[in-house]
Amino acid sequence: MGNKTPPPSPPPPPPPSPKVLPREWRNGPWGKKAGDSEFVDKYKPYKANVELRCMLYGPVGAGKSSFINSVDSALRGKIAGRAATEGIGGKSITTRYKAYKIQKGGPGTHYPFVFNDIMGLEKDAGNGACVEDIKLAMKGHMKDGYTFNPISTLTENNQDYNRDPSLNDRVHVLVCIIPGSIAGLQADSVRKLREVRLAARDMGIPEIAILTKIDEACPEVGKDIRNVYKSKHLKNKIEEVSGVLGFPPSCIFPVKNYHSELETSDDTDTLILSALTRIIQSGEDFVNDL
Repeated sequence: MGNKTPPPSPPPPPPPSPKVLPREWRNGPWGKKAGDSEFVDKYKPYKANVELRCMLYGPVGAGKSSFINSVDSALRGKIAGRAATEGIGGKSITTRYKAYKIQKGGPGTHYPFVFNDIMGLEKDAGNGACVEDIKLAMKGHMKDGYTFNPISTLTENNQDYNRDPSLNDRVHVLVCIIPGSIAGLQADSVRKLREVRLAARDMGIPEIAILTKIDEACPEVGKDIRNVYKSKHLKNKIEEVSGVLGFPPSCIFPVKNYHSELETSDDTDTLILSALTRIIQSGEDFVNDL
């Protein structure tokens, strides 16, 4: 019997897709740090006696307080740590409604915007900030220093209830902080985040989303932050956040918060200041339309 022809060997598997694309899928802000820094430095609200109020919300451990510290660090050129960070055991370390001003120049002078930090949202009922409290804060009814109660909302007879909020008390731009390192958003968390978004929409308050922990989410970005807009993973994560929460991709800004660094970095500052510029522009447009 003649030799049988051996069956053809299977084709080799295709090469793995590169984690980093050959070119940026969004034009990065590289080289624009000086321009964004100048914009923030010269910014003055058009309406007199108004401080632009930016309120941060998001899941526990997303990096809300770290983002405030990172903006402070980028603007002052040194690592800041005024807002307490790191939840313990998955619980929010932020328990009070607190406004943070960033020093500009000498003591007693500040940038004309404030960041309000709130207790993180948790997926379980009875834990984290109540969505109704966030709505009251957006309307200006919550006084600075209010202690959040996960099982009870702020009521009109509470001493921290502001019965007659001014324009300055209201929130002018809402900033949703989402960690890029999480595998996926929990259904209960999504429900709460969307409820806040819908309330902001009904009030006409603009929203910006910040994708944090990008260096943890993508090792290639951890090696070189300039890979942020070449990273396939982060591109997919931004598309996921957009699809689940409804943010247009152009309103989602990836940033790396300062965490263990001893000095600031131009590239890290560039991403932070790009996001801050958009936050200020959105809030200013809202105030001017009132």
